[in-house]
Amino acid sequence: MDIHLPEGLRPASRADWKQLGDITAEAFYEDPVNLWIFGNADAMPPVFRTLARTVYLPRGICHLSGDDAATMWSHSSASRELSALATMQLVWVLLQKGSKGAARRALAAGEAMAREHPHQPHMYLFTIGTRKAARGQGHGKRIIQPMLDAADRSALPCYLENSNPANTGFYMSHGFERMKLFELGPGSPPMEAMWRKPRQPRGSE
Repeated sequence: MDIHLPEGLRPASRADWKQLGDITAEAFYEDPVNLWIFGNADAMPPVFRTLARTVYLPRGICHLSGDDAATMWSHSSASRELSALATMQLVWVLLQKGSKGAARRALAAGEAMAREHPHQPHMYLFTIGTRKAARGQGHGKRIIQPMLDAADRSALPCYLENSNPANTGFYMSHGFERMKLFELGPGSPPMEAMWRKPRQPRGSE
């Protein structure tokens, strides 16, 4: 993809897995869906570090804005399956740090998200997050826009699952529309599937 990053943003390398995971975890500490899955915030850093290291850094596109914000993307054709070892590591973390039933809820959530995932080729925004101290400074807009522009240049739609109703307005302001609400399991907060159609690239005629 033709991705133009402004000053202050950079592609994350494989060595950045811990930072990428920690920024993401901090951004999701108060997220209703993630709290339902994990039961607390303690399990989030090791879970997101593992997903960054084993899935989104080697097979996706990840960006960092200093130590303030991070995103994890992948093309819909890229495998997001965890290896057997990574799955065992995540289950162990959830058994040790999550609340009772966290591993079962996490596995069910992954299956539900996979069922609802669109089949049409697209760019998938797995996570976007800003550290608590850096919120309200425009980091979210700055770090999401380059990938949206790149998707537009490639005529690709974008897809995400919004796990916090407080973020719906942000996504809608960037062209995402609600597809549907779905549950990850009995009693889970709703997950909002959102879709963004490609737009004419900015600056083109």
